[in-house]
Amino acid sequence: MNTKTKKLSTVSMVLCGMFAALVAIGAFIQIPVPYMDYFTLQFFFVLLAGLILGADKGAISVGCYVLLGLVGVPIFAAGGGIGYIFRPSFGYLVGFIVSAYVTGKVCEKLKASYKNYLLACLAGFVVTYAIGIVYKFIILNFYAHTPATLGVIFLSCFPLDMPGDFVLCLLAAGVGLRMRKSGFYLSE
Repeated sequence: MNTKTKKLSTVSMVLCGMFAALVAIGAFIQIPVPYMDYFTLQFFFVLLAGLILGADKGAISVGCYVLLGLVGVPIFAAGGGIGYIFRPSFGYLVGFIVSAYVTGKVCEKLKASYKNYLLACLAGFVVTYAIGIVYKFIILNFYAHTPATLGVIFLSCFPLDMPGDFVLCLLAAGVGLRMRKSGFYLSE
């Protein structure tokens, strides 16, 4: 039986670790919005992980971040630990892993341009919110016994989260393209 195994190069491991650290740091970079709450830069670094590292390594990087938080390192916006999986917002962290993969996969298929990078980021945006909203629905309705419809949960993403993350998509597409043109991307 012939099995192929892919090994991560030293450069890949360093970049995956660096982006895992950037996502963790992004959880604590909080941008206050007057008369509202704040949003973080976590999603920005998730998108960049997909754009720069590609699908597989981007997902590995963000997956390492989530795994570190689940084993108890307090790197999530509200702490860490295995109990975090029962928080309604945990679905967005799962969505981050898939988002990095999808963003990277779209990037790998298309020519490097702002339009295509923005398309990749928006695909990651949709995936993150789809997974996050469905997870929140399940936790609220079946674990916390707090009835909520998908519509109400979707509307709770406004006026701060979705518009803020949309702006982060615009920024990530520009920064990712600039980084690629500067030669800072993983091409292996």
